[in-house]
Amino acid sequence: MRLPMSYFRSSPATAFAWLIAVAPLAAAAAQTSRAPAARAAAAPALVGRWDLTIRADSTSFPGWLEVRRDGSGFGGRLQWGWGHATPIAAITVAGDSFAFTWPNEEAPREPASRARGRVTRGTGRTLSALLVGGDDKQYALTGTRAPSLARTPADTAGWSAPADLLAGGLGGWHPRGEKNGWTVENGVLSNTLPSSDLISGGRFTDFKLHVEVNVPKDGNSGIYLRGRDEVQVLDSYGKPPGSREMGGIYGQLTPSRNAAKPAGEWQSYDITLVGRRVKVVLNGVTIINWAEIPGITGGALDSDEGAPGPIMLQGDHTAVRYRNIVVTPAQRRKGGATTQRRKVRETEKRKVGRLGGGSPPRCRSGRRPRDLPVPGWSARSRSPGWRGRRVRWRGGRRARCR
Repeated sequence: MRLPMSYFRSSPATAFAWLIAVAPLAAAAAQTSRAPAARAAAAPALVGRWDLTIRADSTSFPGWLEVRRDGSGFGGRLQWGWGHATPIAAITVAGDSFAFTWPNEEAPREPASRARGRVTRGTGRTLSALLVGGDDKQYALTGTRAPSLARTPADTAGWSAPADLLAGGLGGWHPRGEKNGWTVENGVLSNTLPSSDLISGGRFTDFKLHVEVNVPKDGNSGIYLRGRDEVQVLDSYGKPPGSREMGGIYGQLTPSRNAAKPAGEWQSYDITLVGRRVKVVLNGVTIINWAEIPGITGGALDSDEGAPGPIMLQGDHTAVRYRNIVVTPAQRRKGGATTQRRKVRETEKRKVGRLGGGSPPRCRSGRRPRDLPVPGWSARSRSPGWRGRRVRWRGGRRARCR
């Protein structure tokens, strides 16, 4: 607000009275101008990733939903119990209520599915919705916030002893369904149709996995990490890389290149999974380098992403052979990398006064300054609210006593 010059020429008392009168108006105007920006910055409760359970009649299966800001509107994807995550459209949000449509990617001319629901606020937000398919069949969707799984390789303190998952034959495995075409002979795990997926008895959180696989012509299988994230196994030799080709995280991550060998040749995978981060080495070539897996893939056992899970081999598509399946669990660093970094910062604060030897400074009262700036921080930028004289210590750095 610009002040008229006449007020500055008037008496100080008049100018002061004018300032007292207009100050509330100026503050209200500033708050009003900031309100739309604050509302725009506040993300609706729906935005984020959700681990879903989808129910229809007496059956249920896992799913996944992602909603993000997209310019002035919203975008997102929905992962059904099978297939791959595909875009949702026409997303509208009104408070805690929302609606969207889910076009049929394979048959775009067919009616899109329609969903309406709401998000329950609180310490543990939940999502509930009713989705009506293009065929008018109804599905109930319930979900919880997907965990961040923000662990990184730095959180790994070491690795446990490797475990050969085929050392006991099929004794440590069980089929997902009633059909079982899996057999083990001379260390080779073979699958013939009709069959179903094969699930390991052990459950793992973060780990390294070595697998060798032989894919026949037009063969199709998959390796599910924690039973939720499928690394595609496919006859993809000579094709462009894709998230649904050999080495891709199905429908989620695309390899940097196609390192697949021709059908009928043995190929090797070396996969490391830490949190959501995955590194995939196919035939000695790194094709995915610590990329984040956004959510579960089709065919997952469940949507509980924060829980340990088994190794699952897809067996209901075609014949396939596996051998040398070795898993090496990670040993997590106590407290995780975030806690470790916090401890390092606190150590730096305690040691910052030394700068070549000696002890951190003390005030004349004998007390230490309450908060010491760490190297690279400005002592002045840390000073608001501090009182008393400055103290100087070795290296010329300064802090305030209280």
